[in-house]
Amino acid sequence: MKKSTLKAALAALALPAFAHSAAFAQEAPRPAPRIIVTGQGEAAIAPDMAVLTLGVMRQADTARAALDAANAAMAEVTAAMKAEGIADRDLQTSNFSISPVYVYPSSDQQGQPPKITGYEVNNTLTVRLREIAKVGAVLDKAVTLGVNQGGGISFTNDDPSAALTEARVKAVKDATAKAKTLAEAAGVGLGKVIEISEQSYMPQPVPYAMKARDAAAASVPVEAGENAYRVDVNVTFELGQ
Repeated sequence: MKKSTLKAALAALALPAFAHSAAFAQEAPRPAPRIIVTGQGEAAIAPDMAVLTLGVMRQADTARAALDAANAAMAEVTAAMKAEGIADRDLQTSNFSISPVYVYPSSDQQGQPPKITGYEVNNTLTVRLREIAKVGAVLDKAVTLGVNQGGGISFTNDDPSAALTEARVKAVKDATAKAKTLAEAAGVGLGKVIEISEQSYMPQPVPYAMKARDAAAASVPVEAGENAYRVDVNVTFELGQ
């Protein structure tokens, strides 16, 4: 068989397969038209728990002396928390550090290294308080006993699932309403839901500056307000004719 004849025969064999492949590519279904919208939902409930951050900072000439002073102050604070009925499971050391205190050379002492003049110890206690009404009194007592570092107050909920469920329902309804409006404006029908994703947002802690107070002063005024739980959803709908 001549080479030209052999090439023609091979081309004839390959042609049906190529034609089938081309036909398959043309017949592949196109993705259905779709629309993606974002919906938001929010639900607010009163908090039933406060998380307090109580810090003790002490400085002394030696690390040992600074540690002893910080330990004594924190021991009193911890004992006072337990006296208020706070359980051990709601008390947790969240930060502890020992660091030197430096004095840096002035501008006319260039080239001189900084000098260590003492040591600083920081000890932080995180407290979960399940009786909101006690927050002001607990803060005041803590400062009186030696707390001198500000942390924060976070009013939260032990179980926010009901509020999150309500927010999710509102978010999906909001997304559906937006999708219907857009579809009607475009003159098309709204089909079934293809995909849903969500992102939830929790209440943020409220900073609280710790300042020394007179032992006879009234309790720290604190307002718990409400916690707003927000959910955003991205919903993908099919579009009809």
